[in-house]
Order: sequence, then C-alpha cells, then structure tokens
Amino acid sequence: MTQALPKLGWIGLGNMGIPMVANLLAAGYDVTVYNRTLDKADALRAKGAQVASTAQELVSGVDIVITMLTDSATVEAVLFGEAGAAAAMRAGQTLIDMSTIAPETSRSIGARLRAQGIGFLDAPVSGSVKPATDGTLVILVGGDKELYETCSPIFRALGKASYHFGENGQGANAKLAVNLMLGITMQGLSEALVLAEKTGLDRQTVLDMFGQTAIASPILAMKTPSILAGHFDAAFALKHMEKDFGLALEAAKTAEASLPATSAAHQTFVAAKANGHGDQDIAVILLQLEAMSGINR
Repeated sequence: MTQALPKLGWIGLGNMGIPMVANLLAAGYDVTVYNRTLDKADALRAKGAQVASTAQELVSGVDIVITMLTDSATVEAVLFGEAGAAAAMRAGQTLIDMSTIAPETSRSIGARLRAQGIGFLDAPVSGSVKPATDGTLVILVGGDKELYETCSPIFRALGKASYHFGENGQGANAKLAVNLMLGITMQGLSEALVLAEKTGLDRQTVLDMFGQTAIASPILAMKTPSILAGHFDAAFALKHMEKDFGLALEAAKTAEASLPATSAAHQTFVAAKANGHGDQDIAVILLQLEAMSGINR
C-alpha cells in the first residue's frame, strides 16, 4: 500500500509562498495555510488549500509546519510570540523554516523546538518568484539527516535539487553564501555597465558581448531584459538582498572571515534602499551606481 502523504501547514503567503504552496497542492499534498493578511489565501483556497484563521489553529491539525517569512524577527514572533505557533505544536511534529534568517536564529529555534520533542530543519531556498512558480528552486538544508531524508519528497515537489549541509544553521549559512555571490554579481555587472556608459559603449551591444564570454551566466540572461527596458519589478527585492548582506557580514564576523567586496557592495545596497529602491528588483542597483556616476535617465 502507498503511504499517505503527511498533512502540511504553511505560514507565510508572500511572493514566494503562494507559488510554492500551489506546487505542493499540485503534488497531491493536503495543505492548510495561514497568513496575517487572510485575503492572500483566496487564490490558494480555490486550488484546494484549507485556510486557518490563526497560526495555532493551523498547527493543531497537521504533521509538518512550513514557514516562509521575511526575517529572523518575524519567524521568532510567529513561532514564540503571543499566540505563537510553537505553543500549540506537539511532540512528533516537524517544523521546516524556509525563510532566509540568521544562522544563530536557526540554531536557537532548533534547540527550543527539540526541547518540545519537535523536529526542525532550516531549509532556505535559492531562487526567486519564477523558479518558485516553476518548481525549480534549490533547497539548502540544515538539521538531522534522517529528518531531511524523510522530508525530501516535499523538497522534490518544490525544487530541482536539495542539499543537506549538516546541523541546524548550516542551511542558513549556505543561503548566505549563495546570496552573497548573487549580490556581488549584480554589483559587478552594474559597475561594468556604468563604465561602458561613461566610455561611450552601446549597452545592448555590451550585454550581447557579455553573453558570449566567460562571464555569461543564468543571472545575466535573466536580468538583461529588465536592464534594457529600465523596468525593475521585483523578482527579488533589493531590501531583502541588503538584509542578507548584513546577515552574511554578521556571520563573517563570528567566523573571522574577511569579506571586503561584500562590505563594499553592502554599502551600495544600503544607499539604494535609502534612496527609495528597496521594493524594486536587485537589478535596480544599476540606477544607484548611475546616479553616483552622474548618469541621469
């Protein structure tokens, strides 16, 4: 006989959460969702999701709870704040946090949940809205290896690959490494385009040339249309990259790792956020660097 799929509860219906839940529903999972703004669940209700009115109501009827939230403070508040989900969870349940948060926060959450007999995996994802929609995310996991293997079918429904990096917090560390590279790549691409502009090179030709050289990459191909159009609707909002740079630098301080390029790029992203670009896509860092170089569009 085929073993029944676990019942899932999902907390957090932002740009990533909604398509990820849709993929779980398509894979046959029974999913109950909760979001502080309840009307965000309407589209998922139409696809078969059940909707809970509180986080505690959600966790009471499921086997595995998944959180996909903005930052460390939000995750801790949802789990351990007033009417927090953790207070209603029972021994034998599992919580998977897919948010991008500080590694030390993941380790702390894991310790607190294990004291209640609850399993915990930190499992942030690499990929933005389109990979979330297409089910091609890469999932980076920290926590008990056996629990990771048990939950792997869920990860297969959400992504094209998952990797186990060790104990709690290591998935979070892996996500910071990925996003560090992403942010520096966007900074480097934007600086190259600013130099090209200031020296009189045609932007379209330069981008075409980049695509035929050793620096060609999926992120270059993905961001080229929005750069040429000058439209920066968020696939991955700049404010989240700025946050992740800060988390990476905090982790580097603890680990005594030197990240000079990350420190410099972080300052550009801080300035861009302060100048009103926080809700736009990370490719908008180009506009910040152009402004710093006297290029006005």
